[in-house]
Amino acid sequence: MFDLAALESMQQDELGTTAFAGKLHYAAVTGSTNSDALSAARSGAPHGSVFVADEQSAGRGRGDHGWHSAAGEGLYVSVLLRLRVTAARLPLLPLAAGLAAADAIGAVAALTVDLRWPNDLLIGPRKTGGILVEAHSEGDSASYAVVGMGINVHQRGFTPALSTPGTSLDLEAGRRISRRALLVALLKSLEREALTLAEESAADLILSRVEQVSTWIRGKTVSVHGPQACSGVTAGMDEHGFLLVRTDAGTVTVQTGGIRNKD
Repeated sequence: MFDLAALESMQQDELGTTAFAGKLHYAAVTGSTNSDALSAARSGAPHGSVFVADEQSAGRGRGDHGWHSAAGEGLYVSVLLRLRVTAARLPLLPLAAGLAAADAIGAVAALTVDLRWPNDLLIGPRKTGGILVEAHSEGDSASYAVVGMGINVHQRGFTPALSTPGTSLDLEAGRRISRRALLVALLKSLEREALTLAEESAADLILSRVEQVSTWIRGKTVSVHGPQACSGVTAGMDEHGFLLVRTDAGTVTVQTGGIRNKD
């Protein structure tokens, strides 16, 4: 369990200069931190509000997939962002969040994360985390966005039926990783990425960095799952962050769905 006194001191000390200071909301158990953040957003909660839980009873991934959230084993956190960006830039946010998570995991656990478009955090062939971004726009402007992240930290066992084998930071690092240290590093990295998203050259900055840390963006033979189901070879991303897949019938711009290695 997170120590409440430690979380309070973290807000004052380690997060004191960030947008998250004094805005951390903790629950031992909740249905979904993303649902908590969305409800708070609709009630006018401020930019930088953070919702973290030790356990989720109804954790969610993309496409209404469940996310197993064992008590005290992972980092389950959702962040409310009120960004002054156009709605057209919102597809870049999951990629920016992935960069933030990769930076934080690298800093705290000394592990290299491979970003599988658009929202999976892999270490080698195994999945250690995922990202769920849910946003609301008004006209051409983004009103708010909730960035949810689930990262396996202490888990030792995983369901054999997973489409991608699971792993945790402890297993990969060979030592116990601090969830508190990871949370601090993650929030600081996310704040940096949010600032980047507001820059005029945001697309170029984010997309070039994603290509540097992902083996999935170019030259990977994949199957696309979802409404744009197809198979082919990845050929980069367009200016919005959508994945380009070269198929026998031509290049498909994948806007939604997920990818896996082609069997």
